[in-house]
Amino acid sequence: MGYSYPSCLVGMLFGGNRLEINLRAMQVVLEKINYKVDLVFYTNFLAAMDLAANAFTMDDQENRRNSALQAINRFLEAEHVYTNLFDNDYEQCSQIIPSYLSTLSLAYVAEARCYLELEEHKTAIRRFQEGKSILRSCVQKYINFILTTNPAIYLQPELKGVVDLQRLTEIYRWTDPSLNENDIFELQRENFVQFAKHPNKYINSIPKSMLANIKDKKDFSQYLPNFLERVESMIETHQRFESYETEVKAISELGMTFRKWQELTPSEPALEGDGIMLIIPSMPIAVYVTG
Repeated sequence: MGYSYPSCLVGMLFGGNRLEINLRAMQVVLEKINYKVDLVFYTNFLAAMDLAANAFTMDDQENRRNSALQAINRFLEAEHVYTNLFDNDYEQCSQIIPSYLSTLSLAYVAEARCYLELEEHKTAIRRFQEGKSILRSCVQKYINFILTTNPAIYLQPELKGVVDLQRLTEIYRWTDPSLNENDIFELQRENFVQFAKHPNKYINSIPKSMLANIKDKKDFSQYLPNFLERVESMIETHQRFESYETEVKAISELGMTFRKWQELTPSEPALEGDGIMLIIPSMPIAVYVTG
């Protein structure tokens, strides 16, 4: 999935190639669809990442604090910018929306990481919760847009073996975990009938942004798996964001400083190729994540 980030805050690389590659890819897509966005947004975001990187590596404590605070201000600006870009563009510029939201997600994570550097755990958790609410709302809007007015289109015969009911159900379960495949079938029963009766009418109602670069509408169905992958990628990114929040809650509940958390090492040598360290508290801790 092309828009996700490392699963551990300790392992995040700020100011590295990952972010620059992601932003360059975003610019390429914008150029292809002839869509103009002020590149100052990207420059400011890269500058914020550099400030954050400085905050994590400087020797002088006061310099680290000042750099972290400067980075936080820029991340706050980036969060407003990318939220506004999403609100303005998600129906007109669907190809770039996953990049917007992955960058917005990274801005919140980086901001929280700066607060951890300042040992402001409660503020970091609060910003995660606020960011999660905004990101979830954005992802849900985009899912509704991509699934269109007739999600049954994703289960047409041409996509057999590529998209099935289970895959579509997993997307709906992100919103309501109680749903099962039978529930989704019942939700789409009438949609199947309508699409079978009036396929051309439905295709003509597809938003123009989803038809961009598709020369013949009759070929639209072959692009549907790609749209579904975008949605799945955004859901995965949001789930990783929640895992970051869980990690910060664990640090806070354990009463550890972030510095001590970073210094944790396995009690036994790790197996070759195994990058996972299991942390088992002596007592259960409340780090549950709400939706």
